[in-house]
Amino acid sequence: MTITSATAPATLVDRPDWLTHDAWPYPVHALPVGDHTVAYTDAGDGPTLLLVHTGMWSFVWRDVIADLARDFRCVTLDAPGTGLSSSKGRVDLTMSSQAIDALVRHLDLRDIVLVLHDLGGIATLHASAAWTDRVRGLVAVNTFGWRPSGVRFRSMLALMGSGIMRELDVLTGWLPRLTSTTFGVGRHWNRPLRKTFLAALDHRGRRSFHHYIGSVMRFDFDRVDAARETYRSLPAVTVFGARNDYLGFQAKWAEALDDLEQIEIPKGNHFPMCDAPTAVAEAIRARFAPAAERRA
Repeated sequence: MTITSATAPATLVDRPDWLTHDAWPYPVHALPVGDHTVAYTDAGDGPTLLLVHTGMWSFVWRDVIADLARDFRCVTLDAPGTGLSSSKGRVDLTMSSQAIDALVRHLDLRDIVLVLHDLGGIATLHASAAWTDRVRGLVAVNTFGWRPSGVRFRSMLALMGSGIMRELDVLTGWLPRLTSTTFGVGRHWNRPLRKTFLAALDHRGRRSFHHYIGSVMRFDFDRVDAARETYRSLPAVTVFGARNDYLGFQAKWAEALDDLEQIEIPKGNHFPMCDAPTAVAEAIRARFAPAAERRA
């Protein structure tokens, strides 16, 4: 992977009116990276957690950051073309990986616990292959870390990454609306928070989501596999919704990682950190907070 460094110092983002401080009570910074501007949040103090989702935007981490920032430094970002991050042209997973790499180097993050969701899993493993010595642990939240195989998995990616599905979503917004319900991120959110989540998923954001999925099968999985294997002996946690592991990812993580604790969220779906933010935060805290800092 070509390293894409930050091209200018980070600045504060000029927040859109719809992103109130009540909805996201943290400063948001803008880091120029190549042709993109990457929006990121750096909140809390303590051991470093890098929380990465690729596809929608970092608002999915809202509630779990509110809990974890009491004991950890929580860093998260919007992938290019999503949330408050800009992009030029079509996005893909390599661009997400480059943004993650640039942010880690810009902040000089070390002793990182990677907290990964959805396509953030493979994007971050790909980026971290260049700095595996900075990583001390892994939390896989409804994500995968290997080349997709099997008819169901590959067919799902082909469908959701197709031009027809992309333009249907751009026209109707059906996927963000479904995702904002209790089936997705909105189980504990009121109407204003759901509207905030949806506000970033405009035509541009919806196109980016499908472009990211469409790029999966063109990704460099040799690099992903190499990073994952390096982390085999590190402390790790997987967190999956009980209703959303139909492809058997928990079992595959158990094969890939030797020092693993597995958490299942009852009645959880694809966003367990939204379904049960306290339970997810406690699972992370129990495994990775220094003993003296753990809350009773």
